[in-house]
Amino acid sequence: MTVSVHYFARLREELGRQEEQAELPGDSLTVAELWQHLHQQPPPARLMAAVNQEQAGLDTPVRDGDEVAYFPPVTGG
Repeated sequence: MTVSVHYFARLREELGRQEEQAELPGDSLTVAELWQHLHQQPPPARLMAAVNQEQAGLDTPVRDGDEVAYFPPVTGG
């Protein structure tokens, strides 16, 4: 399975990349499992995500060809 992964804001700066193509085993993972696979650690607290440009929870399934975006919580003021 292949997915496009995009990082925004602070995550992009911390990881040193804006996007990557991920080749993954199997045919489905959750958003959290994808993060774990790519970064060898659990997702950060309060991580936000989108799958195919729709807000997604960490338990949302990710399938072949999906686009996943990760971004830190947004605050305003």
